[in-house]
This record gives sequence, structure tokens and C-alpha cells, in this order.
Amino acid sequence: MTNAQFKRRVFSGIKPSGGLTMGNYLGAIKRFVEMQNADTESIYCVVDMHAITVWQDPADLRHATRELVAAYIASGIDPETSILFNQSQVSAHAELGWIFNCVARVGWMNRMTQFKDKAGKNTEQVSLGLYAYPSLMAADILIYHATHVPVGEDQKQHVELTRDIAAKFNHDYKVDFFPQPEPIIEGPATRIMNLRDGTKKMSKSGASDMERINMTDDAALIAKKFKKAKSDQEPLPETVAGLKDRPEAKNLVEIYAALSDTSPEAVIKEFAGAQWGRFKPELADLAVSKLEPISQEMSRLMQDPAEIDRILAKGADKANAIAQPILDKAYDIVGFIRR
Repeated sequence: MTNAQFKRRVFSGIKPSGGLTMGNYLGAIKRFVEMQNADTESIYCVVDMHAITVWQDPADLRHATRELVAAYIASGIDPETSILFNQSQVSAHAELGWIFNCVARVGWMNRMTQFKDKAGKNTEQVSLGLYAYPSLMAADILIYHATHVPVGEDQKQHVELTRDIAAKFNHDYKVDFFPQPEPIIEGPATRIMNLRDGTKKMSKSGASDMERINMTDDAALIAKKFKKAKSDQEPLPETVAGLKDRPEAKNLVEIYAALSDTSPEAVIKEFAGAQWGRFKPELADLAVSKLEPISQEMSRLMQDPAEIDRILAKGADKANAIAQPILDKAYDIVGFIRR
């Protein structure tokens, strides 16, 4: 079955683990906003069921879920244009996830690098959910027959697994039912790195707050962090190729390109030969101009959690209207007797 037989539909989700960073914004949310258009049905999810693969305080999980929704909306996701909801309100995700647990092979799960990274040497003590969550991620995508999935480079393997699960389901049951979703990895700064170590991904769990830009940081703190960001002793090169083996420099150039909706090549052309004393203050000013309005709007939205919950409920109703018929058909294909 080719994706041409399906309506163009984008699905992606972010885990509400708290502490949204600029990496979440540039690597995901900003791109979600850009994909909202009349030719594409956009479905954006807060994947709260994935969050509990490691233990979460219930109150913290509710706060993180609402904060992520506030970030979506403050960044430009329109709940009237896109479907915006939290995963646990649409039970079809979990139901199709179980079917896919029975389609996916253990060997496939053993190859998933993110599980190895998260579990480390403690594989006997982590939850079964952490091990098996890639099949739920496949269900998140395929329960909507999504054709395109905007992801960061580190999530590409999960979309490849989703394609494998879809193909095996179709083969095992001799149907052409699930599409082969395509990962969308494009634009500068799809993987934002640490401001103190350009070889590590920007993360909310880093040891120092100076490593990251939080989406709740105010203008003064954003500027301070960029001005103190680690660079090196060399000026900016004449070409992008000159950024090779300069991870901090490469990261800062790519962040500038992403914030200014341009390319690393254009940034280098503008700042070739510039010292960091010139570049970093300009990057700080640019970041403040783009991020502070989002931070302020997030704060305003978080003052009315009931309104956020209303938006999520409305989005869940829209999502369920798409998901339930697909789940019903999957149940028929598998051989389940339904009412």
C-alpha cells in the first residue's frame, strides 16, 4: 500500500516530563507550527502515557501536561486548526499498542538505542513500559493512519520501527491497512546541544541550569546564558565546513539559523571572521526577541488551567473520531468479536 492512498496527515507528540527547553521548541514545536496548513491534517499530542514509563508524581505530571499545552499554543499551534490533546484521553492508543506488542518482535526492541541509553546498566530494574514503549509509539502514529512524522534525528529509529510494525501487520493479516509513515527531519538545529558542552544534547536534567534555555526563562536570563555559552578561541569561519570539529561553535550557529528562519550557510556568510564578542550578544538579542513572548504567553495561559483542560478535552473528542474507526477495523482484521 502506498501513502498516496491516504490523506496527508501529520502526527507527532512530546512527552510531558517537565522543564521544557529551547531544544523542545526549535527541534519540535516550532516545526509543528510551520506544518499547520490547509493541505495537511495536523495532530499534535501530549504523550502522557509515555511519561509514566518512569515514575511521575501525579501532581507534577498534571502540571507538566498543562505547561506543554501552554507551550504549544504560545508558540503558535492553533487548537482550531490542529488537533491538540493528551494521549491518555484517547484509549485507542493503548488498545492498538497491545496489538502491536503482539506484532513486534523482541529482537526489534533489543535494538532500540534509546532504551539502552535510558536504562543503562540497570535493565533488570526499569519498567516493562520503558522497554516496550516503542510499540505504543507506533500505535500513536498508526491509529491515525498518519503519513508523516516530524521528529528529531534521535527519534528516526522509532519511525523506522513503526514502518516495520505496519508492514508486518499488513503481511501477517494479508491486508493493505496501515500506511508506511515517513519521518520528516529538516531544517537547522533539529538537535539542539548543551550550551556548556556541544557534544551533549540540551536537556532539562543537566547538572547546571546554564546548560540550557528553559522556555520559562525571562529575557535577562536568556541573554545571560547565551553570553556565557561556551565557545572557543577561534573566530567564526569563512564556510560551514570550517565548523567541523568545533561542536560549540556549530551549535551556536545552528541555533541562530533556526531562530532566524535561515540556514547555517547564511549565518556564516553574515558573520564570517567575527569574534564571539560580537556574535553571542547578537544571538542573545535574537533569542530574547523570539522566546520571551512565548514565555510570557505560557505564563498567562497557565493562570487558567480549566481552559487548558477544556482545549484538551475538545481535541481528544476530535482525535477519537479519527482513531476509533481505525481501531474498530484493526479489531475486525485481527479477529476480535465486537458488539
